[in-house]
Amino acid sequence: MTATASPHSVDPAEVAKFSAMAEEWWDPSGKFAPLHKFNPVRLKFIRETCASHFGRDVKALRPFEGLSLLDIGCGGGLLSEPMAKMGFAVTGADPSEKNIGTARAHAAASGMAIDYRATDAETLVEEGRQFEVVLNMEVVEHVADLQSYLATCAGLVKPGGLMFVATINKTLKALALAKVAAEYILGWLPAGTHDWNKFVAPETLRAMLEDAGLNVLKTQGVVFDPLGWDWRLSSDTDVNYLVVGSRGI
Repeated sequence: MTATASPHSVDPAEVAKFSAMAEEWWDPSGKFAPLHKFNPVRLKFIRETCASHFGRDVKALRPFEGLSLLDIGCGGGLLSEPMAKMGFAVTGADPSEKNIGTARAHAAASGMAIDYRATDAETLVEEGRQFEVVLNMEVVEHVADLQSYLATCAGLVKPGGLMFVATINKTLKALALAKVAAEYILGWLPAGTHDWNKFVAPETLRAMLEDAGLNVLKTQGVVFDPLGWDWRLSSDTDVNYLVVGSRGI
């Protein structure tokens, strides 16, 4: 959710923006309410994709024991905690000290063992860290240098591992729904949360991931259903979508 990476890709304004809302991460009716609503569909997608890729039982209580996961741009930990409950050894990284403070406090109160660090992707690469799974969820539309950032993150994926990237397409439909409607009409997000100039088309994102050495396995659309008032997977990638890439062995 927050800007991450090096001096080349961290956007200080984005870090400050999300730091100012750090105390609201776990309020399901607060400023991050859309992410709370979004969580079930993306958790299901990650769980099923990882189970298939790593040959794990998707119905098991903790199917991913023995696998490591990095949640880069983890914010307050809305994805990190469910991933830990699935058995992953989770590292949550975010450049905002306030976000990490919120994530640590909530994990401690929940009895969760998660390695939260106020750091960036470049530092993790310099430390030689790699993970079976890297989550880049709703992050890339907030960084300053997308290509550099993705190349760095690709270096954090172990051979045979996966990276998930979730973001917003650069279409007029996305501008109307994810920016204008969500921020200014419906008030789902604080005004200024997104910059349409940083939205990215799936084909552009796939090309950048391939340039970074990953094999793109899947592109998956996600749409909001106003009748059911929830999110669902779809072939429609016009607004929200996910891309899954793997590093060859």
